[in-house]
Amino acid sequence: MGGKNKQRTKGNVRPSSSGRAAELLAKERGTVPGFIGFGTSPSDLGYVPAIQGAEEIDSLVDADFRMVLRKLSKRDVITKLKAMQEFGMMCKERETEVVKGVLPYWSRIYCKISIDHDRRVREATQQAFEQLILKVKKSLAPHLKSLMGYWLIAQCDTYSPAASAAKVAFEKAFPPTKQPEALVFCKDEILNVLQDHLLKETPDTLSDPQTVPEEEREAKFFRILTCSLLALKKLLCALPGSEISLLEEKLKPLLSQNKFWKYGKHNSPQVRSAFFELISTLCQYIPESVKAEASRVCPAVLLSIDDSDAVVCPALWEAVLHVLTTIEDCWIHVSSKKGVLPKLWIVLREGGRGLATIIYPNLLPFISKVPHDITEPKLDFSRTFFTSIIQGMLSERATASRSEGSAILQAFMECLRFTILQNIGEEEEEIKIQEMLINDQLIPLIDMVIKLPRLQNGPLFYEVADLLNAWETRTENSSCDKTALTFQRMLMNFWDGLSKVCVAHVDVIVADEKALAAVSCLLQILQNAEKMMKSNKRKAVKIRFSEDDEAKNNSENGKDVDVGGSNEPGTIFHVQHLSPLRKDPLEDLVCKLAELSIVYTRVQRSDQHLKFLSALLSNFASSRVFQVLLDSRSNIQEDIKPQYENPSLQFLYENVIDWLKEDWRKETDFLIDILYSVLRCCSSATERDHILSDITKMDLKWKILLQIIQKACSSSENHSLVSSWLKGNVLGEKLVTLADDLCSTSLKTAVASMESFHSEKWALLSLVLSQHIKNESLVGDVYVKRIIDKLQAALSKAKNLSEAGNTEPSVSFICDIASNFFSSVKGCLLMPSSEDLLFTIFQLCAQSQDTTYLSDFLVNKLKHTWMCGLKSLVHQLGDMHKESTILQRSAFWVKNQLQSSVMDVKSLQVLISAVSDLLTELLEADEVSVYILKDYVEWLTPSKSEWEMMRESLSTEWLKNPLLEGRLSMNCLISGIDMSLCDMAKLPSHLCTAALLSRVTLLLLRKGVVFEKQDLESSNIGSIIAEQLYALQWIEELGNPPYLLLEFLQKIQVMTISVETLGYLTNIPCLLQILFNRSKDRGRLWALTMAKMINTKNISSCEIKALFNTTESFFPLTEGNLHTLQNLSPFLLEEDKEELVIQCTAKLMTCEKIEISKIDGPIGYLAILNSCLNGGSIDCGELMPGILKIIISWRQDYEDIFLFSCNLKEASPQLLGFNIEMIRFLTLLLKNPSSLLDSEWDFVMCSMLAWLETTSESQAIFPVALDQVFARVTFDLTAALSVYFQAVSPEIIEKLPANLISEWQEFFSEGIHSLLLPLMVKITKEEKNSSETSFQNSVLNSLGEALRFVSKDQLLNHKLPAKFVASQKTNLPDNVQTLLNTLSPLLLFRARPVQITVYHMLNKLMSDLPEFDNKDLKSYGDEEEELSLSPPAALMTVLATQEDLLENILECIPVGEFAVVQPLSEEFCLVLGYLLTWKLILTFFKAASSQLRALYSQYLRRTKSLNKLLYHLFRLMPENPAFPGSMAEFPNKDTKTYFTEELKLDIKDTSMLSSQIPHLACSVYCMTLKDLPAMVRLWWNSCEKRVFGIVDKFTSKYVSNVLSSQEISSVQTSTQLFNGMTVKARSATREVIATYSVDDIFIELIIQLPPNYPLGSITVESGKRVGVAVQQWRNWMLQLSTYLSHQNGSIMEGLALWKNNVDKRFEGVEDCMICFSVIHGSNYSLPKKACRTCKKKFHSACLYKWFTSSNKSTCPLCRETFF
Repeated sequence: MGGKNKQRTKGNVRPSSSGRAAELLAKERGTVPGFIGFGTSPSDLGYVPAIQGAEEIDSLVDADFRMVLRKLSKRDVITKLKAMQEFGMMCKERETEVVKGVLPYWSRIYCKISIDHDRRVREATQQAFEQLILKVKKSLAPHLKSLMGYWLIAQCDTYSPAASAAKVAFEKAFPPTKQPEALVFCKDEILNVLQDHLLKETPDTLSDPQTVPEEEREAKFFRILTCSLLALKKLLCALPGSEISLLEEKLKPLLSQNKFWKYGKHNSPQVRSAFFELISTLCQYIPESVKAEASRVCPAVLLSIDDSDAVVCPALWEAVLHVLTTIEDCWIHVSSKKGVLPKLWIVLREGGRGLATIIYPNLLPFISKVPHDITEPKLDFSRTFFTSIIQGMLSERATASRSEGSAILQAFMECLRFTILQNIGEEEEEIKIQEMLINDQLIPLIDMVIKLPRLQNGPLFYEVADLLNAWETRTENSSCDKTALTFQRMLMNFWDGLSKVCVAHVDVIVADEKALAAVSCLLQILQNAEKMMKSNKRKAVKIRFSEDDEAKNNSENGKDVDVGGSNEPGTIFHVQHLSPLRKDPLEDLVCKLAELSIVYTRVQRSDQHLKFLSALLSNFASSRVFQVLLDSRSNIQEDIKPQYENPSLQFLYENVIDWLKEDWRKETDFLIDILYSVLRCCSSATERDHILSDITKMDLKWKILLQIIQKACSSSENHSLVSSWLKGNVLGEKLVTLADDLCSTSLKTAVASMESFHSEKWALLSLVLSQHIKNESLVGDVYVKRIIDKLQAALSKAKNLSEAGNTEPSVSFICDIASNFFSSVKGCLLMPSSEDLLFTIFQLCAQSQDTTYLSDFLVNKLKHTWMCGLKSLVHQLGDMHKESTILQRSAFWVKNQLQSSVMDVKSLQVLISAVSDLLTELLEADEVSVYILKDYVEWLTPSKSEWEMMRESLSTEWLKNPLLEGRLSMNCLISGIDMSLCDMAKLPSHLCTAALLSRVTLLLLRKGVVFEKQDLESSNIGSIIAEQLYALQWIEELGNPPYLLLEFLQKIQVMTISVETLGYLTNIPCLLQILFNRSKDRGRLWALTMAKMINTKNISSCEIKALFNTTESFFPLTEGNLHTLQNLSPFLLEEDKEELVIQCTAKLMTCEKIEISKIDGPIGYLAILNSCLNGGSIDCGELMPGILKIIISWRQDYEDIFLFSCNLKEASPQLLGFNIEMIRFLTLLLKNPSSLLDSEWDFVMCSMLAWLETTSESQAIFPVALDQVFARVTFDLTAALSVYFQAVSPEIIEKLPANLISEWQEFFSEGIHSLLLPLMVKITKEEKNSSETSFQNSVLNSLGEALRFVSKDQLLNHKLPAKFVASQKTNLPDNVQTLLNTLSPLLLFRARPVQITVYHMLNKLMSDLPEFDNKDLKSYGDEEEELSLSPPAALMTVLATQEDLLENILECIPVGEFAVVQPLSEEFCLVLGYLLTWKLILTFFKAASSQLRALYSQYLRRTKSLNKLLYHLFRLMPENPAFPGSMAEFPNKDTKTYFTEELKLDIKDTSMLSSQIPHLACSVYCMTLKDLPAMVRLWWNSCEKRVFGIVDKFTSKYVSNVLSSQEISSVQTSTQLFNGMTVKARSATREVIATYSVDDIFIELIIQLPPNYPLGSITVESGKRVGVAVQQWRNWMLQLSTYLSHQNGSIMEGLALWKNNVDKRFEGVEDCMICFSVIHGSNYSLPKKACRTCKKKFHSACLYKWFTSSNKSTCPLCRETFF
């Protein structure tokens, strides 16, 4: 017992083991114990084999099975469930013999676990049993008897999945024929189990009361009772007949037990239900035993008749009927008057308590089995019975549910018919019962149903009709006159009663409309009962056909009827088909009601009565009825025209026409029903046409006409009545007039009156256009065409109106009509007028709302209409195979829009969307042939000349970039290149056309549509994609594209019209060939487009080689060939490049005369050479000096062609182009110039200087593009020379001509920078307001790169004009101050190259500037309090400006949130300048001495500049400063971050532009922490809590490790020596150990860096100390801690300060008694201010702080006044 660590009993040296115990037991007794556990009988032992050492047991049960069986005995549900699932799997997978070993123990397990409380376990048990059966098969037989009882109970489980699984297992074990035999074999054992459960077991015997909750025990017990009762029923049903008698004997003990019969009153509904089911089965199979127990059976069943549980009720009533049938004398055993019938009346009065559908169908069999003596007196019994049913019908549940009410009504009628048949006769009592049933029950019920709307939809009227049919049949066919007379009397009784009821409802002034509708419905059903019952039975199937089924029946029951729809005259039944017994009283009643209705209508103007009359006439339209109506009029007209002799016509002209003319009527649909009733009574079609034409000509409301036509469309019979009128002229002309009136008046009036927009008019037009009957239009085709013409004309006018809103209603209605027309009418677009209408709608859809002034609502409607028309068009194109002009017209219109109209991005998007919709619909329709698509694309595509014109209209500003970057060479002047596009108002037509056609092409390609192959240039798709690539390249080449173009790019990206998508779907070789051919023909932008394509698609050099056979094909050079070669050169094979270089060199050598105007001359050859040599991949070391010699020879022969020291304004474009190529060649030559001769070096350097002079002497700042290119290449050549001479190695210097280096340094370098520095100032002054980025990014880049090599001496010896600022305090010399005042403002310049160049130049000076302040430091006496000194004033002025501007940009961004700065934007330049300024200030600060640093830091503290910087930095540094390419989420030693990687501020390298600001911000933060730690710490401690946390977390995570390592490393590598002090560092523990010794004193200090260094406090701990007092020691530790925390410097500087302090102490200088330090912590001064009284000295700063904080001027020690 207990845990492993508890003390064992003395002598017990081994742990307890049940296995070992079993083994010992076996040895003692000589037998192996069996299995321990629970069994089904006391004689058997349990089911789990104990784990023993005996081999016999191991051989019987597999170890894995044994483990699973043990798990099954656990209490935990999940354990049991998993174990059972595992058992099932093992049974499935293991060998049969292994599984058989488990069988002896399975029955015990199964009997226990199959009745487990958890239903999942029970289900899993049955599933596992199935697997066991499938494996062991017949081997299960010996164990069947112990299993079968529980197996049968499992098949009756209340949890269906478990029961199903048990049944499946049973079926797998026994085929259907063998199942009864198996049950017979085990019947005794089954009965034992079931009887035990039903009679012996209790909740506490089935479950352990100590472990199972009471609720769970009871639930399990009730479930097992239910299952046992159902299992007994199943056993009875399954056993063969021969076995039933044997079983009957064995059941007698059970049936004789009172406990068994009490289950009928059990608390659990499931148990009661199972009990009653079993009783029914017992009645069926062992009736004799049931009769024997009649005294128990009858009370148990019949006295439970009022059980209202939904679970029990079906079984109970089945048992009631079985008992009544089986036990004839059942009423002896119960009191009918007191026990059974009162309970039944209560159930009936309560409407079955919500179980009417279950209870009421059993009433007829119930009363049929009740003996006569029980029902005496019959009259009272019947009255009570039927009255109770009617009361139940009015109960809340019965009225709420239609199915409940229907069940009650049906049961009432069934029982009524039965009772009448039981009492047919002429005796007094029988007559009383008949009259009571009709007059007191049926007629009041009908009256009640008529009154109550919620009962009207029930089946009563049909049941009444059915009853009358039966009585009439019996009357006519009865052989006995007496019976016939009885039924005839009952019929008369019924009609009298019904007549009174109907008249009562009609003969009131304010009649109930719903009651009248119910009367009408009843009469209709009585007239057409058989037909309507058949149709309703058909409807009950609930099948609906989308087009043909117009009548919608939503009734639940087959006989239900919707009273509201009773006026539908869809089917007309004639009265003459009825028998006289029905016909005569029905007609009399109809006439009586009609007469009453017309009287009330005339006298009281009652609408309800008129509607009722309409409903009557719809069903009973006959001459007699109309005659009655005429006879009832008050004044009879004498002179009646002959054509009105028909009473229906006379009634129409006398009454109906007048009613139709009444304007106050809102509802007229019932009048139209009367009109159709009249039309049915007309003798000829001519008569009907005459009536309808008269009505059409009358000035009636349009609504009437609409309703007449709608009624005609509702059924084919109605349509046949009016078809000739619909096609006639009278109606056609009226409709055309209506269309004209609607369209013209609505468009003319400024604000159309609402009268003209009554929707009835538009609905009428829509109906006649869209409604077709038998594939023919309602009205004549001529009129349809004329109406559509009117609509199209109206839309065309609406398109041209300028004011929004006026046309909204009319356009909206036209859209509705058109969409209905297009959707409904097949082949509608065969009419030219409907094509015109669709084309107009397309035009409105394809133009933006800015043009059409239509609202969003109208645009959506138009689009819907367009799509409807489009679908119709597609079907027509497929079905009719007829050419449609609309496609061609729409294509030409779109093409015209693109080329001629002013389009912005929105207009283009709308147009593309419309064309896409059209094309998508064509593509998705299988019927549309590829030829239609091909034609459509051809119609849309411009011709070659049109494309050319559109390309020429594009601005040539794009050329500037390629020229500056050397991708293209030009020697001619191009107009428009220097004009800016910033104010672009509309999109160029080329861009619009290319975008739209590209979208079309994409749709075709995605669908895989392939047109016939043609030659390359005429291939539409290839040409379109080439033009789109051309357009995209044009935008890309613009240095600073206008917003309109950027928006355009964004939109086409959304529409996936990008280079990547187009390339992905296109045949690349074919497209490349097109681009190559166009590049050769036209050059320029086509060449750049081709290069972009090659680059994007990574096309190999071999594929490019395939475009041209040999390089000879490019000669003679044209502009196209030159540009093609220039852009192909990076992708060419090395041998092709070498071949080109050799060819061009040869051609240069053989040039006899230099013609600079021709491309096919030196300029072209040099340009190709430069392009091929630019990559540096080919070795042309031998050829290049030769080419240089040719250029030198040109200098001698043609001096004029060199632009040396002249004005660029006078130079021609040809001359500029030629010089540019020569300069580019010399720049390339300098990559490997070691073989140059002295004279050649002179030429190169002198030429460079001469070209530089030309550049600097230009009056205007390069107004022409070629001037800019010239300036740029000149600066590049200068930079190349500077780079070469700076990087030259001693070995190469030896090979160079003598004096070359000295000449460069003394003359050329000096000359370069004396020109470049003023030029920079001049350019920036004139370009200040220019936003032209190509100039900045190219010329200024090259200028900056050249200036990067200016030396410090050259800067200090500058020739810039003096520049001083008034009131500027400075200690700097004039030349340095001028330089700072000139260059510092350029940090604000909006061009990155200038800012970085200025930074590099000023950075060279910063380290030397503090020296000038240091010389004047002594002049700052110790007298002044809180001294401060400004860093260079020029920089601080710039900083102040930058701070103001930056505050405006960043103030809205919270500290800690990363602000993304768009590269090269104005914000980018501002932030860059700000951070570079701080970088310069921090460099300056670092170079200053400790005392100066204190003064500078005091200045920064006062201006709060550093605080602003730190706040800004935490907006500019990213949350995860991982270096691009290093994406580690959590930093470790190997992770690269912006803090570990050095920042390279390269002017020309813009590859890392997006990360430059974040990297620079991190670099500045790192410098600030390193050089101003005390100030950062002060700021951090004053931050609000959120910022405090952000700063701490970020610094600890990314910066502290870097700075700690640097600090420790600087200590380790420091060369600083202290007299008497040694310093060591431990990098692993981040500790610095300082050991100070003087005389006999020895001190060891340990300085510990915090994890968030330098934010956290540096801790100073004591090591060894000898010869120092404790107090002194504490003071010194405090001082060192103070120095390290408050001085803005490194640990070594802090230690030096501390040592100096201690040395002074030993020299005898006394401590300041305020700070207890000799040297002041921040300004490093000594105590000099002495008190006159106590003579103690204090630091000036300490005294100042003392006086200000204490508000006193007394000595801190002696408290005397301090003088």
